Amino acid sequence: MAESVRDRVVRIVAEQALLEPSDIAMDQTLEDLSLDSMALVEAIFAIEEEFDISVPFNANEPDKSAFDISSVASIVAAVEALVAEQSS
Repeated sequence: MAESVRDRVVRIVAEQALLEPSDIAMDQTLEDLSLDSMALVEAIFAIEEEFDISVPFNANEPDKSAFDISSVASIVAAVEALVAEQSS
């Protein structure tokens, strides 16, 4: 069975946070996971590569980005929307 978008995003975030995927909760923020800006950029690149999508994220102005990084759940939702948009 193929991994869901959620599982794949959680795996990527876990890799960047140096945690096991089972240690990641959907309501956690990147700050909760101690992900710094460099780890966030690496996670964005990994997500783009994993899903063959372009993430509308500006690391220089993350607050002005169209990509919601406020929690793991919001990242999953944003990736799901981008994947759905790409396949339509």
